[in-house]
Amino acid sequence: MIKNIILDMGNVLLSFNPEIPLNEFCDTEEAKEIIRKELFQGPEWIQGDYGFITNAERFEPVSRRVPAKFHEQLKKCTLEWDICLKPVPGAREFCRFVKSRNLKIFVLSNADNTFHNYFPGFMEETFFDGIMVSAEVHMIKPESGIYEHFIHTFGLAPEECLFIDDREENIAGAEKAGIKGFVFKGDFEPVKNFLKEQEK
Repeated sequence: MIKNIILDMGNVLLSFNPEIPLNEFCDTEEAKEIIRKELFQGPEWIQGDYGFITNAERFEPVSRRVPAKFHEQLKKCTLEWDICLKPVPGAREFCRFVKSRNLKIFVLSNADNTFHNYFPGFMEETFFDGIMVSAEVHMIKPESGIYEHFIHTFGLAPEECLFIDDREENIAGAEKAGIKGFVFKGDFEPVKNFLKEQEK
């Protein structure tokens, strides 16, 4: 029986779309293309998720690969990228639905050190029974270690957990740790129906 719902944050609870800060802060297509590649697709993004560098510390190494004329635009994108984080439609309602079923609710997110700055804009962290951020444990999904650490930290039985993520590789990582998985595709109704079926 499922007793615990574990939610990914990006594109499950909060939409993540780098094109929003790129469109807001970059004044040419060339700047967008370079900053998209070097910041959002560069190695420093993952290093931030690991907690090896802070979000602010991404700027200096990325700037070495970006022409100086774009440095101010790069800095804005680095420090204010989170303007793109908007609640996924139905996400807050789904979290309340989970609570109404007397299930525990958790968040397991690949995120940098700024998570606790922006996440309360979605919901108060105290609403959740537990939150684990990759930067704080120096592991990321889909590595098996982060799922095992999560289960151990919160004292959960993996077979009693359902992990919801928009990336199939992250679901596969959870399943290797014995956690049931559900690939989220933008609509919470199938997830609700799945949970209702589990209760029968």
